[in-house]
Amino acid sequence: MSETHEIEEGATPAALPLDAWHRARGARMVEFAGYHMPIQYEGIIAEHLWTRESAGLFDVSHMGQLMFSGDDEAALEDALEALLPANIKGLAEGKQAYSILLNEEGGALDDLMITRTPTGFYMVVNGAVKWDDIGHIREHLPDAFTMNHMEDRDLLALQGPKAVDALKRVVPGVDKLYFMEAGSFLWGHEPLWVSRSGYTGEDGYEISVPAAHVAALADALCAQPEVKPIGLGARDSLRLEAGLPLYGHDLDATIDPIQASLGFAVPKRRRDGGFLGAARVLASIANGPPSKRIGLKVEGRMPAREGALIYMGDQQVGVVTSGGFSPSLQIPIAMGYVSAAHAALGTALEIDVRGKRLAAIVTAMPFVPNTYVRKGAAK
Repeated sequence: MSETHEIEEGATPAALPLDAWHRARGARMVEFAGYHMPIQYEGIIAEHLWTRESAGLFDVSHMGQLMFSGDDEAALEDALEALLPANIKGLAEGKQAYSILLNEEGGALDDLMITRTPTGFYMVVNGAVKWDDIGHIREHLPDAFTMNHMEDRDLLALQGPKAVDALKRVVPGVDKLYFMEAGSFLWGHEPLWVSRSGYTGEDGYEISVPAAHVAALADALCAQPEVKPIGLGARDSLRLEAGLPLYGHDLDATIDPIQASLGFAVPKRRRDGGFLGAARVLASIANGPPSKRIGLKVEGRMPAREGALIYMGDQQVGVVTSGGFSPSLQIPIAMGYVSAAHAALGTALEIDVRGKRLAAIVTAMPFVPNTYVRKGAAK
C-alpha cells in the first residue's frame, strides 16, 4: 500500500501553527518544503552567533513525526530492520539512532532519527519528503504493524550551550538526558516527548508538543533570557559548520550512505545485509565508493555555493553541494562530492566560482567542534 501527498506546483504554501507567532516577531517568511517558514528575524549572522553562544529556538514543525507499533515487538524490530540499516534490535528504550531510508538500489530517500519508546518506535523524517517517505514505508511495512503520522503534534528545537539551562526551568528533568537519549516529560499537565541531539553541532533538544499548545510553549521558552527565535537561514549555516548533510542537497536517491561519509549509520551488526538496498551499500563498504562527501575550506572571502564545480588542475573531480561563509570561523566553507582519489584530507583543489578559481583544501568535519553532552562527560 502506498500513499503520496505532494504540494502541487504553484499551490499556496501551507501555514504552520506558529505562522502568526513568527510574523508577530518580525520574521521574514519564505516557502520551504511546502510551508511558509521563517528564514530570519533580526539577521542570519546575529542569529547564528546567538545560537553558538546561548540558545536558539527553531520551529521544525514541518518535519514528519511517525509512531510505529504492533503486538509482536520482535517482529516489528525485524520489519524496521528490513527497511533501515540501523541496529534496531540493539536500541534500548529511550535511545535514539540516526539512520537512512534507502531505496532498492541503496540510494538515500531520506535521513532520519528513530527512537525506541515504551510503546513502539518514534521516527522523525524531513518535511520536504515526508509524504514520499510515508508512501515508501507503507509499501514495505507489513500490514500487521501500525504507522501513525502524528499530525496533531508540532516539533520545536532548542539549540545552543545554554539550551539546557533554559529548558530545565520550563520542563524539569530534561537535564538528565544525554546525547541521543529521549523520554516523556510534563510541561504543566501537557505531555512532551523530548530528545537531546541537534542539527547545529551544539547541545540541544527537540520537543514534540501537542499542536494546540505549541505557541504557549514557544512563549515560555522565549521568556527565558538565554533564548531567541532563530530562522532557517541560521539553521542552514549552523548545520554546514557542523558538517551535517541536508537532504535534497548533500543527500539524494543516487547517493549511498558510504558515499555520503555516513558509514556510522550502517553499524557492524548490520553489515551482513538484510535491509533494503543492502547489496550496493555492502559493496560500497567492501570496495570503496567511487566518490565521497568531503569538507572544504576555501581561500579568500568569496563563498562557493551549491553547484560550483571542483577541479584538480584541468580535471573536474567533483561538485559543491552546500557552501557559504562561516560566521564562526570567518572563512568560506563548503561540502561536496569528489572522486575517491581526491578525497584525502589535505588535498589541494580548486572551485570554480563565477569563472574564478578559488583555492580550497579538503578538511575534516565538523568544521566547528560539536558540544554534544555525551554520557560520561560533565553536563
